[in-house]
Amino acid sequence: MEYRTLGKSGLKVSRLCLGTLTMGPLQAHLSLEDGERVIRAALDEGINFIETAALYDTYHYIQRGIAGRSHEVVIASRSYDYTYEGMKNSVATALRELKRDYIDIFMLHEQESRLTLKGHAEALAYLADAKEQGLIRAVGVSTHVVEVVDACAEHPLIDVVQPIVNYAGLGIKGGTLEDMLLAMRRARAQGIGVYAMKPLGGGNLLPNFSTAWKFILSLDCLDSIAVGMKTP
Repeated sequence: MEYRTLGKSGLKVSRLCLGTLTMGPLQAHLSLEDGERVIRAALDEGINFIETAALYDTYHYIQRGIAGRSHEVVIASRSYDYTYEGMKNSVATALRELKRDYIDIFMLHEQESRLTLKGHAEALAYLADAKEQGLIRAVGVSTHVVEVVDACAEHPLIDVVQPIVNYAGLGIKGGTLEDMLLAMRRARAQGIGVYAMKPLGGGNLLPNFSTAWKFILSLDCLDSIAVGMKTP
């Protein structure tokens, strides 16, 4: 396994990140035991980066899977909350359900424009306070939109951005694949940690896995690549 430092966050993460949406109730709805097996297999293979979200309802899988090995793992979670109190509650829930003293990265989930980013100013303010208090280590944003990646590069509170990117440009909004790559490179040049979502187009590119994977590994602006998994 290869590892990278996730920009100015300073977090050292495996280049392969375990996405947990696929194992949870919104998709495969694995048993708790089967989800735990997937996570432990990932850790055994050297994956130390796991992502989730309040929406995914997978904290219980992760808590079980990392039990006894929590110190090895970097966890990213996300929430759609836009108020200070709402985001505070989301972080508190994650801490409680994961049985951790801190979350490594907490993110605004799926931001749609520069304006929605501004509309989440209260939530970002809480995340900045939580970082000061040691409850989280880095503040992030996930997005499908080119202009949001550009906005993150200029934002003083944001440490990490997670854009959608794949060789076919599936799911990218507000521009082309080339536009997204330029935005990612600008963010990376500003010290923002960049990790990809949906390199296989949400499963649509699985028939062309080799092409998709060769492309995503070739990008010099990516620290890590999140892939949803549901079996060891």
